Order: sequence, then structure tokens, then C-alpha cells
Amino acid sequence: MKFLTTSEAAEYLRLGERKLYELVAEERIPCSKVTGKWLFPRHELDRWVMSGLARPAGMLPQEAPPIVGGSQDDLLEWSLRQSGSGLASLTEGTESGVGRLQRGEAAAAAIHFHRADADPNAAAVADMAQLHDVVLVGFARREQGLLLPPGNPKSLNTLADVRTTGAKIAVRQRGAGADMLLTLLMGIAGLSPGDLDRLEPPCLTGPDLAAAVRTGRADCGIATRAAASGAGLDFVPLVWENFDLLMRQRTYFLPPFQALLHLMRQQVFADRAAELTGYDTAPAGQIRFFK
Repeated sequence: MKFLTTSEAAEYLRLGERKLYELVAEERIPCSKVTGKWLFPRHELDRWVMSGLARPAGMLPQEAPPIVGGSQDDLLEWSLRQSGSGLASLTEGTESGVGRLQRGEAAAAAIHFHRADADPNAAAVADMAQLHDVVLVGFARREQGLLLPPGNPKSLNTLADVRTTGAKIAVRQRGAGADMLLTLLMGIAGLSPGDLDRLEPPCLTGPDLAAAVRTGRADCGIATRAAASGAGLDFVPLVWENFDLLMRQRTYFLPPFQALLHLMRQQVFADRAAELTGYDTAPAGQIRFFK
């Protein structure tokens, strides 16, 4: 961190020293008094100037609010708290999170796309022509599958079984990663949207879906192994997926995300993932794609 003297700060801001002293006296400028001398942290002066920047309509603010939007995940929510990052979560599904990132309404988006690509998340981000200067950071790999009541009373192991038995399936909202996965798996199985008896309205998170199965409102649904374990449900594995964090490149270097990344490198992170079950933390912190 570089500190400027009064004369250096006045020159840096293109202000007279008298005006600078007036701002100090009015407590309107970031500064610190050390052994009788005023010092001005240059990076704080930059933020002070930018805070008063007049922006034309439609221009995004320089820094998005400290929010991680996108998909819900138990390990991520624990990590945001445990790391002391100060980041909040706003879980609305993968596509909604990306939309908030694009509009400057969130600093990052937790994503898990499902499409016919070797690396669906990277491919989806590469196709977002309107999203520039972003980095895709690995968080973990997660196991997704069918959540079922204890004992699997209807013997459901595939989507074909769900159709044949007429079982009611809890689903996620459009744009959620689990909904993309359901659509992809239905296509592979040769099923159409009308072939499954869907619970309405859609569940907004994996834990919401698990609650629907646990309380008997649905016979099954697709979510993570961690969601099944937390609700005491049976689980039939279907796929492993990449669960990543998408953010602007400048955001990656900010203290909140550096605090989160630091935690992701610690043994306590891997230990918590093992407790929740259904995670592979090998990709944690890896730069998986950038543009």
C-alpha cells in the first residue's frame, strides 16, 4: 500500500494544498495522521474519486455489490461464512446468476450448466459474447442424482422408471442447472416434457426439492447427494458435474474473493466437503477458463 504526503496527494488529485486541508478538516477525504503528518493511501484516493463519478444511464458501476448469485450449494454457503469474506449469497439458479453478473448486480455467479459439451461451463461462458474480462474459477465437482424416500418404495433408478410408474417428480425452475440436467437426461432417454408428472410450482433450490420428497409431495427429484444426505433421503447417482464461480477478472483479486480462495485451499474445506458428501474438491481454486 502506497501513502502520499500532503503535497503529493494535492498534486495527484490536481488540487491546491489549501483545498486539500479543507477536505481533511471536514473529514471528507480518506487520510491518516501519523507522528503529526497527514498521509493519504493512494488506493483509497482512487476509490474516493470514483465514488463521485457521474455515469451516463446504462453504464454499470465499477464494483458490483458483494453478492454471489446463481446456484445454491451447501458447501459454498458454508465457505462464504467460514472464510469471513463478507460475501452474501443470492440463489436463483445458474442463468439468473449470470444475468445478475452481466448487469453488475452481483460480483460473481455460481454456475453448473448442462449441455452436450465436454466442459459445459466453459463452453457456455465462451458463448456469452456480451460478457467480457471474466474468469471461471473451479469450486468443486458435485454428484447429482435422483432423490428418493428412504427405502426407494417405487424402485426408481432411471427417468424411464419415473415415467413407467407415473411417479411425481419435483423439478427446478427454468434456468437452474438441475433443470438443464433433467432436460439433457430426458433427451438421452428419448422422453418428451409431457412424459413426466411434474410437481408444481418448481422448487427454487436443491434443499427445497429435497423437502418436497421428504414430506411426500413428490416421489423423486434431481439434486445433489449433499441435499439428499441433509434430508435423510436415498440417492441414486446420475452424473458428476463441475460447480464453478464466474466473475470479472478484476473481482478475482479483491479481498473478499481472495479470502474465499484462501479457505478453499485449506484442509478444513476438504473436510467439510467430506462431511456433506458428494463432493470432489480437487478443482477448488483452479482457473478453468478466462476471456
